[in-house]
Amino acid sequence: MIDQRIAVVVEDDRDAGDAISALLTQAGFDVTIAQTGTAALAVIRETAPDLVTLDLTLPDIDGVEVCRQIRMVSDCYVIVLSGRTAEVDRLIGLEVGADDYLVKPFSLRELQARVAALFRRPRSAEMPATEPLPVPVSADGAADQDSQIGCEDLSLNPEAREVLVAGEEIDLTRTEFDLLAHLVSNPGIVVAREALLRAVWATEFVPDSTHVVDVHLANLRRKLRAAASDNEWIRTIRGVGFRFDPCCD
Repeated sequence: MIDQRIAVVVEDDRDAGDAISALLTQAGFDVTIAQTGTAALAVIRETAPDLVTLDLTLPDIDGVEVCRQIRMVSDCYVIVLSGRTAEVDRLIGLEVGADDYLVKPFSLRELQARVAALFRRPRSAEMPATEPLPVPVSADGAADQDSQIGCEDLSLNPEAREVLVAGEEIDLTRTEFDLLAHLVSNPGIVVAREALLRAVWATEFVPDSTHVVDVHLANLRRKLRAAASDNEWIRTIRGVGFRFDPCCD
């Protein structure tokens, strides 16, 4: 028997919250509505939801801060629902960990499509079957039997969603991990920004530009440099995208 999915609707407008809740309930979710950021964070810690819809304008805590705190305790899908239409607001929402951004007013049918698109995306860092992960090899040339990928000083375990730099674990958001895993799985190959959008976000949301990829990669590179300042594994290929160089120093 498949466990029922859990959703938390964070919305201070009662009518809007009820409408979203009815839609998600019909889609098979067990739904809880929270009208404040404080209540939302408490419910999320208690229920470990699969999905959160998040209004940015809340009476107590700004929704961006709520999203940031969600990412500290949960790897659930987060869809921001906001009347803020500027691209910078969308980028901020995605930067702090949202998976999608839907501008109000929106149709419930569009929200339903966005939710469906997110759940077609694997929750683990599994790569598409058409892009198999390289087989890691140990120092003696034998194939490693665990799921580690990467190079000597940088290793990823997609199943555990763990990243080690020089043997020390570093903390990445889900988007940062997925970007790194996708690049590491294609060593020496230039991956276009558009390809990263499709592979990592896997959603109908199309930002006004691919700048959101650069924002997340800048954060990722900053964390990698903090752990190993003498290495630069991710190269920017101007006008195209990014390349993972496993042996670069």
